[in-house]
Amino acid sequence: MASNGKHGSPSYAPSAPSLPESYRQQYSQGSGGFYGYGQQHSQGNGGSYSYGQQQGPSSYGHSGFPPGTDPAVISSFQMVDRDRSGFIDDNELQQALSSGYQRFSLRTIRLLIFLFKSPNDPLRVGPKEFAALWTCLGQWRGIFERYDKDRSGKIDLMELRDALYSLGLAIPPSVLQLLISKYDDGSGSRVELNFDSFVECGMIVKGLTDKFKERDLRYTGSATINYDTFMSMVIPFLVSYN
Repeated sequence: MASNGKHGSPSYAPSAPSLPESYRQQYSQGSGGFYGYGQQHSQGNGGSYSYGQQQGPSSYGHSGFPPGTDPAVISSFQMVDRDRSGFIDDNELQQALSSGYQRFSLRTIRLLIFLFKSPNDPLRVGPKEFAALWTCLGQWRGIFERYDKDRSGKIDLMELRDALYSLGLAIPPSVLQLLISKYDDGSGSRVELNFDSFVECGMIVKGLTDKFKERDLRYTGSATINYDTFMSMVIPFLVSYN
């Protein structure tokens, strides 16, 4: 199966959020980078946590968190980890994120767990994953606010296009229309995305683009993919969080 089309601009926003290393290690057999084809971009609003490095104990006494983790992040995790197992499930994650961001839908929460899940527990996230997820959402929040020019708390089709393009994701108009139609409530009014829907939409586009890049070794915007590979790339995004 062949797919054509440029992935996007080679210039990437400095706050472009990264999916966790654990996701890449589990699902990747290639070496393509998440932005810029093999280049590592970890800058962002407040920096980002680097997965794959050995982490010491937290400065605040809760083992498993990266050193220097904001006490508010640790507190948000601890408040919902009532059994002190060191892991939180989808409902607990939804509650924890409400303290710092907003109440995300369970659909988005399950997508986040799919992308950030602990290698030791595929249905929950631990302290390191939670810290990385929190930072990533902060970076997505910065992008959302940058393109929500009227400060309505929502972005429309054109603002979504510009936000994704700033991440190097030049989405064809037909695909963009298909994406945003997912959030059409049938009222006939203009479709707009709140932050919850923006995160879901952005992470799906970014995740699938990154998987394609792993097969486009010459960086031409084209790749030949057999059926099994195609299904293994796409199906996890369809079934892991619905």
